[in-house]
Amino acid sequence: MTAIHVPGFKAGAVKAGIRGKDRLDVGLIYSEVPATAAGVFTTSLVKAAPVLLGIKHLEGGKAQAIIVNSGIANACTGEEGMELALTTASLVADYLDIDSSLVQVSSTGVIGMQLDIGIFENCMGRLVDALADDGLTDVSLAMMTTDTVPKTARRTLTIDGKEIALVGLAKGSGMIMPNMATMLSYVMTDASVASDVLSAMLQKSVSQSFNAITVDGDTSTNDTVLLLANGVAGNSQLTSLDSADAVLFQQCLDSLLLDLALQIVKDGEGATKLITVHVTGARTIEDADRAARTIANSSLFKTACFGEDANWGRIIAALGRSGAAFDAYDVRIAFDDVVMVEKGLGLSAEQEVLATAVLKKDAFVLSVDIGAGSSESKVHTCDLSIDYIKINADYRS
Repeated sequence: MTAIHVPGFKAGAVKAGIRGKDRLDVGLIYSEVPATAAGVFTTSLVKAAPVLLGIKHLEGGKAQAIIVNSGIANACTGEEGMELALTTASLVADYLDIDSSLVQVSSTGVIGMQLDIGIFENCMGRLVDALADDGLTDVSLAMMTTDTVPKTARRTLTIDGKEIALVGLAKGSGMIMPNMATMLSYVMTDASVASDVLSAMLQKSVSQSFNAITVDGDTSTNDTVLLLANGVAGNSQLTSLDSADAVLFQQCLDSLLLDLALQIVKDGEGATKLITVHVTGARTIEDADRAARTIANSSLFKTACFGEDANWGRIIAALGRSGAAFDAYDVRIAFDDVVMVEKGLGLSAEQEVLATAVLKKDAFVLSVDIGAGSSESKVHTCDLSIDYIKINADYRS
């Protein structure tokens, strides 16, 4: 795996014993200077202790360190879990000689289990010693739970003649249908960006990337996306969303997060296909999103895709229960450029043969026009395979 790096950031990971002795399971990201920070967290009413602490710590708009563990989510753990998160932040702060409010804590894994603070006490020295310019790759490995591959992405741009780097890490494979962001993702940049601008940029990027994917329709208790900008590139600070440089930065951030989001869908538990559900012709954006999400989360549609069965009846049935307003006899359905349904009626057997060929591909687009207006929405999903059941049937074993 190619090493990834952002100036002014160091990172590292260790085997702390949460996932077994031979697996990286605790990672640390450290900015050499306090960074402007923005975050998006789960909207679930059941929020893990690290999420609650992270929201509080971001009130100052700054962060300097992120510690993440896999294996145990520290969710639904009560006062003991919150004390663990607070103590972990303090440990990191003491070792790095920074304020504990600048530490973001993240956990992912099994819900309802308590973490032992001794794990962090015993590994913190090794973790800080592991910090290196090229350590982000190790952190991406330490974040993994049921992921089969680590997920990283990098973009560069030029502002004021300065090369700016953006690097993102993400983890996620199952329990994916974010109502904010998705699982865990951290983005680091050496650009200088004002706090309010950074937050607005992250919200926009998340809405069309992490918040536009689904694997299984489940939202996590720990979903977190963090964006840290340490400013060491020395560019003139981006203070407006409308400047040419800010627009360019936004485009790079959008591209980076979409890249990471699609990597998550491709690595959906047991997934064999990446499917983009593109709904057009809706009366409102809300209707378009309802329709696209309902199709993308339909177990019947997703299993048909796994079986490479162009069963459009499952698609129009999902539309009918989505809550979107439309007339069934205005619907048009196509797999890539193969039209299967026109004016709500199926076309020839020859078209089904062509559509079946599309479903044999690793990635394709399902286009659904509902003929009710001009709004549209895209949601990225995957098929639902036999392996999804196997993985989740013994997740804790």
